[in-house]
Amino acid sequence: MLLCFAVYKCAVNPTGDRLYIISSRQDKLLTLARDGTLLATFTDRALEHPSGLHVTPAGQVLVCGDWSDTVLQVGWGGESKLATLAKQKDGVWWPQSVCYSSTTSSIIVGQQDTILVFRVE
Repeated sequence: MLLCFAVYKCAVNPTGDRLYIISSRQDKLLTLARDGTLLATFTDRALEHPSGLHVTPAGQVLVCGDWSDTVLQVGWGGESKLATLAKQKDGVWWPQSVCYSSTTSSIIVGQQDTILVFRVE
């Protein structure tokens, strides 16, 4: 059972059958079915204090770690890390939000005092 204070941010996949939830208190990404059943729990050392979450129109799950200074792509099942998209050496510092723009083919990372834009191919 999830308690209200445990949900920090959430996002829904394009088909509406999966709900992704981050809890900054637990350093976890949870994947739930539409009926609330827990499908997967993702934890990784590269995801400390998750702070931003976004699901692209193609269903790609993006999450950023505030304390780990990372932006990750997680599999749609919510069980595994597919890629580290950006980290501190790329300029990521205390990321707060992440979003993908299909118009510009860019990943946009909101930080405490700056915005980073990464073009993707």
